[in-house]
Amino acid sequence: MQDLSPINAGLEPIETASRDEIAELQFHRMQWSLRHAYENSPFYRKRFDENGAHPEDLKTLADIAKFPFTVKQDLRETYPFGMFATPRERLVRIHGSSGTTGKPTVVGYTQRDIDTWANLIARSIRAAGGRPGDMLHNSYGYGLFTGGLGAHYGAEKLGCTVVPMSGGMTERQVTLINDFKPRIIMVTPSYMLSILDEFRRQGLDPRESSLEIGIFGAEPWTNAMREEIEEAFNMQAVDIYGLSEIMGPGVAQECVETKDGLHVWEDHFYPEIIDPVTGEVLPDGQLGELVFTTLTKEGLPMVRYRTRDLTRLLPGTARSMRRIEKITGRSDDMIILRGVNVFPTQIEEQILKCEGLAPHFQIELSRSGRMDNMTVHVECAPHMCDESARAHSAKELAHHIKSVVGVSTKINVTDPNGVARSEGKAKRVVDNRPKE
Repeated sequence: MQDLSPINAGLEPIETASRDEIAELQFHRMQWSLRHAYENSPFYRKRFDENGAHPEDLKTLADIAKFPFTVKQDLRETYPFGMFATPRERLVRIHGSSGTTGKPTVVGYTQRDIDTWANLIARSIRAAGGRPGDMLHNSYGYGLFTGGLGAHYGAEKLGCTVVPMSGGMTERQVTLINDFKPRIIMVTPSYMLSILDEFRRQGLDPRESSLEIGIFGAEPWTNAMREEIEEAFNMQAVDIYGLSEIMGPGVAQECVETKDGLHVWEDHFYPEIIDPVTGEVLPDGQLGELVFTTLTKEGLPMVRYRTRDLTRLLPGTARSMRRIEKITGRSDDMIILRGVNVFPTQIEEQILKCEGLAPHFQIELSRSGRMDNMTVHVECAPHMCDESARAHSAKELAHHIKSVVGVSTKINVTDPNGVARSEGKAKRVVDNRPKE
């Protein structure tokens, strides 16, 4: 793999500023953001008043703990535009979630918000090793999902040549990668595995492709999957983090020279870690739920938004800004099976230990009587699909899951392509248990 260590001369001054300088900037921007939310969003004025909080209460950054949390349900209850702090006529773009579990969450951006977002994506691509003039193959979905257009505008801002491929048409993805020879790909990690399968189906060696950098986000993924992708493609695989409610991708980025967690762009977002049960703010280094307050957003400011992502805050390394540990679970993705907490990424890690299995899987939950059951549907590796190999792989995986995760599971080893593929975010869990 090519050495992609960046040269500090190309960094923005804030990326190497002192902690005191960062904190001072955050404080002044937080004062503005709280006033903006209170004065221009009826939702936030009412929420602050109900909780006895006022923007003038912020005397230090730690005083943000005096303000109430915001949760995803707030966006659903104020659907579509009830939380905005800018008149709809001043918004230049609307994004939203898929709405598969009810009304979608809707977010809006002013032109300044779009410019900020593009700058932060550009900063993120550069931290991943990208440079002006690189060709970037963008396989994030376009449309209401923030991934496609967010990555697109940021890559153009950096000066990249963008191939706006979006998701799907996997055979064509591989054809264009081979023909156009992009250096960078931005895509969900689960769909990158589908692209890898297509390379192999076409008899192509992925290590001979032009791809040198993969920027993967939109879903939790493990370091074991990173190693799998890096080895398969002879590339650098780095993590990008974001969520629509805060901005979209580009809230935090892993730096290619360290790959030790994601640096939060703290000049625009203030992170906290809280106890997910009590809401108490936890000190840096402790595991808890990630909370963000936006510092510069006009269209939809967010005050103490509970992301449900589980991580910890760590000191900066490649940049001065603090890092979040690689997120491998969400509190709302957590499965409680017979009293044991299970995350899909834990299952993924065990699958990747088994030579006879491919990394495509889905977890099915069911119930017999009072007992909850878990079945892991996973594909056999193409060269190990005979009956005895499948039986061995199923036994091996069940043992790993029992030993490491602590639950007994049924294992269904399918033929290749037996597990539904994702063209965007992978659907890892199918819950067929009766509704209470």
